[in-house]
Amino acid sequence: MNLLIKNARVISPQDKIDKEMDILIENSRIKRISKGIKSKYRTIDAKNKILSPGLIDMHVHLREPGREDEETLLSGSLAAICGGFSTIVCMANTNPPLDTEQDMDFIYSKNRRLNLIDILPVGAVTRGMMQEELTEIAKLKRSGAIALSDDGFCIKDSNLLRHALEYAEMYNLAVISHCEETDLSKEGVMNEGYMSTLLGLKGIPNIAESIIVARNISLSRLTGAHIHFAHISCKESVDLIREAKREGLNITAETCPHYFTFSEEALRDYNTNFKVNPPLRTKEDIQAIKEALVDGTIDVISSDHAPHLESEKDLEFDKAPFGMIGLETSLGASYQLIEEKVISVKELIEKMSVNPAKVLNLNNKGIIKEGELADITLIDPDKRWEVKEADFKSKSKNSGFIGMKFQAKAELVISSGRLVMEGFRIRKE
Repeated sequence: MNLLIKNARVISPQDKIDKEMDILIENSRIKRISKGIKSKYRTIDAKNKILSPGLIDMHVHLREPGREDEETLLSGSLAAICGGFSTIVCMANTNPPLDTEQDMDFIYSKNRRLNLIDILPVGAVTRGMMQEELTEIAKLKRSGAIALSDDGFCIKDSNLLRHALEYAEMYNLAVISHCEETDLSKEGVMNEGYMSTLLGLKGIPNIAESIIVARNISLSRLTGAHIHFAHISCKESVDLIREAKREGLNITAETCPHYFTFSEEALRDYNTNFKVNPPLRTKEDIQAIKEALVDGTIDVISSDHAPHLESEKDLEFDKAPFGMIGLETSLGASYQLIEEKVISVKELIEKMSVNPAKVLNLNNKGIIKEGELADITLIDPDKRWEVKEADFKSKSKNSGFIGMKFQAKAELVISSGRLVMEGFRIRKE
């Protein structure tokens, strides 16, 4: 691929770039970054557009293998491209779970055939995600697992998790932690408080999350291992993580757009698309999440893209599964933080590209550098659009953002030298 992108506002925090520049791509690599580049290659004028390192979503559920009716690597890739992502990280809780070398090979080999974006697999911490026996972590690492997680399940056995962390530290892998004390969250379906009482639904208290955050911080202190906290939702967890970082522990954390966009009040009409785990919290928790994004306590914004069929979500609230899709709305929802003057464009790019690359040790991601394979996202910050169910590329449509209007949308995506979207249109659909 040969291409010249001119007049873009190039923002690459890792490379300390934030100015209007041209980028020349030759043979799929970034040949030159400068002003006033002239070339015989096809040229795209990106005046008033933002060119960032390729966006990375480090928390995605693709459901393949096992639930291809909900999502596949292909449909998930198409959804990710529309959302502006050049790289996504698929979690291990498929059916069966991704817990062997063969499972890693399956993801990589199928994705090579798709030849769209980069899909990187997370390996399970325990065999079958049964919380009884550790997987063969060394083999998972050799076969391409970029992190470890039993996401969807909290590892309750502290000694088992300690050993997992010790092995993970040996192989420089982060353990992505789903923090839920299930004895406290048991049968809960939304945040515990006035609203759950009003709606007659069993609640999940903040402490069900924060008590595991506290335990895992202690285990990180003991082992020195890197723990990455997934989908942080409440003030108490934020406070604990902030103190752990001040102590210098090897801790990182993420949140998701629904946790700084919606409060528990979104559940007033029992819309199951707002049933997520951890649950939507209070306005006070939303404010704490935003403050944590500002001061760096929360490093990453991810979608926690969790597809479910309409027939699954169209049940009584108690019986419907947890989860919301988010690949196609994550950038638009997160850009609202810029409009609200919570964070800057640079900080948003850090949380959606640079920091995920750092957490996962992806040295060739989150950067715009001469000689590297082009891995970039071009964003039109003035593009106004409405979230419509009919427009979703995901097989599942369970989004709480349907009907909302956003500003900013990815216009072009290049993933590891492959031009996969241009002019808001996927090139290989």
